[in-house]
Amino acid sequence: MVEGEKAPRRRGMRLVAEEAGVSLATVSNVLNSPDVVAKETQQRVQAAMDRLGYVPNNAARRLRGLPSSLVGAVTLDMTNPFFTEVCRGIEDRLLQDDCMLMMCSTDMQPGREQHYLRELEKHGVRGVLITPVDLSLRPLLAMARRGVPIVLVDHRTDQGKLCSVSMNNVMGGRLAADHLLRLGHRRIAVLSASVDVQQTIDRRSGVREACAAAGHDPDKVVLDVRVPAPDMTTAETVLDDVLADPAPPTAILCLTDLAAMAVVGGLRERGIDVPGDISVVGYDDLVFAAQMTPSLTTVWQPKRELGHTAAGLLLDETRPGHRHRRLVYRPRLVVRSSTASPKLSQARWPLT
Repeated sequence: MVEGEKAPRRRGMRLVAEEAGVSLATVSNVLNSPDVVAKETQQRVQAAMDRLGYVPNNAARRLRGLPSSLVGAVTLDMTNPFFTEVCRGIEDRLLQDDCMLMMCSTDMQPGREQHYLRELEKHGVRGVLITPVDLSLRPLLAMARRGVPIVLVDHRTDQGKLCSVSMNNVMGGRLAADHLLRLGHRRIAVLSASVDVQQTIDRRSGVREACAAAGHDPDKVVLDVRVPAPDMTTAETVLDDVLADPAPPTAILCLTDLAAMAVVGGLRERGIDVPGDISVVGYDDLVFAAQMTPSLTTVWQPKRELGHTAAGLLLDETRPGHRHRRLVYRPRLVVRSSTASPKLSQARWPLT
């Protein structure tokens, strides 16, 4: 800007009203309650805003007591395509109400989660969609009491004070384990993150339930293996310990597809055939699962639908008569080429 030149002023709603030949109230309705304005009038006001270069001011909306157009999404790990797909569903739904998404990744660290929650509240977001690390939910309940709408995503809750959209992860764990047990596997390594979040707790519980229901001792069947969080691709680094176990597994059940992909690659590098020597199961049914070699047996989740539904619940929170809802989706098993019956005699794998 040239020295001495005045900074350009934002175009106001009054100018838009004059340009469109409508009242100031009509412009406000077009921005905040378009359903009460005729389509032709909406188009005329929008054309006036385009000509003037008018951009609605989010801070001014809050001063007038209107909800912000900014929504926060706090996920466990944005490098995981599962959460990318969930956020795409969120974004698609928010766009229908002219809202914008601000995404944050906690990397499964409670400190990062608290930081993002504080910052989002400072920014006056319309609400927060979150897959929490803190199982107590106390910080989220406190935010909700302060008037910040909260919706849990891919996280179940028995508390009626928050909306939630989740999967039946206990069922998902049962489906995966039951498939392996029916194939004849009696020693299954279950790989999950070292940080306990509700999803993995439920999936491991489902695995143990399947073992017990089939008449097997879960403590003898299940080899519980933890890998560093959140980068589940480090699952490959624990393979030597898994395969060197006194009772080595004939199957590895990974609680994410990312971990399964790393495990399949690690087994191949060690000269171990999948599924000839060892079966591998994933969880999520990400886009690459069907394209891997071998194609991955996994548990499917409706990723975009989870996000789309959760965003709809959040938007509903600002409307009269809203009541908290808890929605639970059912997973399904997708059987592909990475699983087969174990060999009759289990030999030590050729560790290299």
